[in-house]
Amino acid sequence: MAQTRMKLRDLLRRFLPYYGKYKKEIAFDLCCALLTTGCEIIFPLIVRAITNQAVKDYTAITADWVLKLGALYLLLRIIDTAANHFMQYWGHITGAKLETDMRTDLFNHLQQLSFSYYNETKVGQIMARITSDLFDVTEFAHHCPEEILISSVKITASFIILCGMNAQLTLMIFVLLPFMLVGTRYFRRKMRAAFKDARHQVGEINAQVEDSLLGVRVVRSFANEDLEIEKFGEGNRKFFGFKKKQYRYMAGFNTVTRLFDGLMYITVVVMGALFLKDGRIGVGEYTAYLLYISTLLTSIRRIVDFSEQFERGMTGIERFCEVMDAPVEIRDNPGAKDIGEVRGEVCFEKVGFHYSDDPAHEVLSQVDMRILPGQNVALVGPSGAGKTTLCNLIPRFYDVTSGRITIDGRDIQGITLHSLRNAIGMVQQEVYLFSGTVRENISYGKPGATDEEIVLAAKRAGAHEFVSKLPNGYDTYIGERGVKLSGGQKQRLSIARVFLKNPPILILDEATSSLDNESELLVQKSLEELAKGRTTFTIAHRLTTIRNADVIWVLTEKGIEEMGTHEELMKKGGIYYSLYSLYAGKGSAD
Repeated sequence: MAQTRMKLRDLLRRFLPYYGKYKKEIAFDLCCALLTTGCEIIFPLIVRAITNQAVKDYTAITADWVLKLGALYLLLRIIDTAANHFMQYWGHITGAKLETDMRTDLFNHLQQLSFSYYNETKVGQIMARITSDLFDVTEFAHHCPEEILISSVKITASFIILCGMNAQLTLMIFVLLPFMLVGTRYFRRKMRAAFKDARHQVGEINAQVEDSLLGVRVVRSFANEDLEIEKFGEGNRKFFGFKKKQYRYMAGFNTVTRLFDGLMYITVVVMGALFLKDGRIGVGEYTAYLLYISTLLTSIRRIVDFSEQFERGMTGIERFCEVMDAPVEIRDNPGAKDIGEVRGEVCFEKVGFHYSDDPAHEVLSQVDMRILPGQNVALVGPSGAGKTTLCNLIPRFYDVTSGRITIDGRDIQGITLHSLRNAIGMVQQEVYLFSGTVRENISYGKPGATDEEIVLAAKRAGAHEFVSKLPNGYDTYIGERGVKLSGGQKQRLSIARVFLKNPPILILDEATSSLDNESELLVQKSLEELAKGRTTFTIAHRLTTIRNADVIWVLTEKGIEEMGTHEELMKKGGIYYSLYSLYAGKGSAD
């Protein structure tokens, strides 16, 4: 993914709309923040009143007066405590709601992105953005408005009150603030860049761990544990390097702020004492001044402490926006309608296709074919000829770059994606089963299916017998990606899933090529049962499995060069004859 920097105002413009749903919660949270701030500002005024009275005439200080001031302070403290409790609770809850909304939007967007995005993006990077990156946004989401409001009120109120006591001394202090802001700007920008680099490296570590753990059988079969440890160590060391840079800039940032913090405090102490000596400020004012300066510097320190959280949050928002900005290349066209009842006639009309990152290389060119409802079409040819690509165009996993594809005379680009893909079932060579039970994986073909429907689908796929022998039958946990099952068993479950879906159009993409002979026979019977009455596209390298196809297309880099039944193509003695003879020769040799 691109590692470009986005402007702060653009990030805030993208993030602020998420507050829209929670205006009441944010308003309540900010009211609590104002109460806590008001209580803190009033306290020095109470101390000032007591001090001035003591200096003027300490005998006038009565128990009744002191108790009233004490009661006032106690009341303020109770209000402050209650407001702080609600601010902490509701603020964090609101932040969590915003995080949840952003994660939902991110996942929904990921569901719409085309295969080309996933071809170029590591899953570990995506996982980092959808989990850990958004954790930081939670804290940022509610602390940001709180801290801005609290700091603004405290600094403004302190400035006004202090100016009322002694404008000259106040200006001496506040003139240092712009220099502090300029001094910290460099480090703040560097911090954000370092946070982003560290976040990116977390994604790289996630991706490396995922590869290593999912491929643990390959790792151990090659005795490459040490290699994986070294690869992980290298990524971990890079992450440590980014963290060092991050903490170096944080240290610089804090050093600058503490330096100016000290300068402001010493200015108050020294100049305030000189003003007190000259009678330009009273003892009560000087005491209150010290308390207000303490409040002011505390506010500045809070801003400093929040700056780290702010940069983490902005980094999380930036990485969120990078995914959300990835274009949805395939979507419903304006006016698209549901497919309705499907007979299964599929036509390719001068179809051409090339991948977006390689426009000079035409994968398919001028494909012009018609498949009748219920017809079984087999696609054969050398690897790289575009057989799988051709079939991937039918459910619009990719869009044609020229020509068009129709189903029952309707251009598939005028059909809603959901209804189009619901009408197409796919059985692929690489079976993907979800972590869960047999029942859950089969019912994925029809969410909400009854037990009877699931069992019937399993029986038609030839899976019921082995499923019944599993420890918990259909409720047996099959492990991540079905690791507890054999290749043939996984393939039959994937076929059962399609049986349950019951689509009128079927695509079989080398569904038996990775199986042993015994499993192939079982799965082939299931596929033949599945294909009955459906328009079927079969991609096969094992040519003996497609001898009974209604029509065979021989696809090469030049396009469809031959077409006919098995017998017709064998008599022709062309490309298919050569491929079949080569395969049959290998089969007899084996």
